[in-house]
Amino acid sequence: MFKYLLTVSFSLFLACRCAFAQELQCEVLINDDQVTVTDKRVFQNMQRDIFNFMNNQRWTSTLYKSEERIQARMLITITSVPSVGNYTATVQVLSARPVYSTGYETSVLSFFDKDWVFEYNDAQPLQFSENSYTSQLASLLTFYAYLIIGLDNDSFARLGGSAMYDRATNVLNNVTSQNSGAPGWQAFEDTRNRYWLLTNLRDPQIEPFRTAVYNYFRQGMDIFATKPADARTNILNAIKSIQQVAQRRPGTAIIRSFFDAKSDEIFSVFKGGNSSEKQTVYAILSELDPTNINKYQGLLQR
Repeated sequence: MFKYLLTVSFSLFLACRCAFAQELQCEVLINDDQVTVTDKRVFQNMQRDIFNFMNNQRWTSTLYKSEERIQARMLITITSVPSVGNYTATVQVLSARPVYSTGYETSVLSFFDKDWVFEYNDAQPLQFSENSYTSQLASLLTFYAYLIIGLDNDSFARLGGSAMYDRATNVLNNVTSQNSGAPGWQAFEDTRNRYWLLTNLRDPQIEPFRTAVYNYFRQGMDIFATKPADARTNILNAIKSIQQVAQRRPGTAIIRSFFDAKSDEIFSVFKGGNSSEKQTVYAILSELDPTNINKYQGLLQR
């Protein structure tokens, strides 16, 4: 069970809101069930500080209305406390955005990061710096803030997230220049770590994936409420484009992340499609996302 769900009353938000707000509305949950510490208030303080860092920092120069803030979640599981003030954790990072003309929110990012290693002292505030290294935890949070915003931008504008991926790269470079042994930031460690997630997004050979994702959202999900048949056609074409990228560059982290976020939605979209669409999308998904093959088999059931 995730503990210390941080609840901030609506009245507190109203007290500090102006006409415009920060970019993120990020929920933070910390699970400390796997560790034993003398005073678990440290995790309450950690959650508070991470929440404030993600939600009170202005990450871009773009003006967001309060209702336009990007919905995100960070599910942090503390796995060990090697020494006082030092922590290891796994983190599920999630984000979503609204679908036009509906009350539905569609997932944009779902990424499991198994390599968080950081220091935390509740007497020392987390410091943001775009161009220099301040701490491992601040770097991790800044990296994912930029990534969440970049992916959201990609879903609304073709290649709209590029500037944010450049800024995330600055964070990565600052970390590796100061702490080259920090896990998750290196190419040689794991093909599905945060290094590769970002590298995929900046790889020109994988750029058609980003265009396909834009088409999935703007030409698919955003018109589904009014033109479901056209939306299915466009979503299927987007998945075909992703298939082409995957065939050129198999095992990419960003494609795995995409299907982690979208498998349930894709099933729901095509459950109402015609037989030909179901057969086609099932064949493609069997290749691209075998992890969820049992789910997709439901498309073939009459």
